[in-house]
Amino acid sequence: VQLVESGGGAVHAGGSLRLSCATSGLDFSDASMGWFRQAPGKERDFVAAISWTGTSTISADSVKDRFSISRDNTQNSTYLQMNNLNPDDMAVYYCNGGGRYRGSYYLPSEYWGRGTQVTVAS
Repeated sequence: VQLVESGGGAVHAGGSLRLSCATSGLDFSDASMGWFRQAPGKERDFVAAISWTGTSTISADSVKDRFSISRDNTQNSTYLQMNNLNPDDMAVYYCNGGGRYRGSYYLPSEYWGRGTQVTVAS
């Protein structure tokens, strides 16, 4: 199983980025997907997840109304649209595939990408 994130970069506060996670070797259409982030010196935190059907999503309170997760089963990919970014969002963002999705939480699997850096200048 491979997950490859892309789309990170440097933006000013208030800007937007769209992260992508391309997968291979995963039964993607049956896999719930999640995004996590890790800032320097901090633990890896949950950001958002989407059910395998794509009909249900959950997200951390800190990103609600600014970030949205989506998926395209024809591309075996999941996406994270991030709007109104602020310096607190600066981190390495990781994709996780095939975790356990429940209505209020997502338990990650052992399948992680290598991450993509998001930098936000104030």
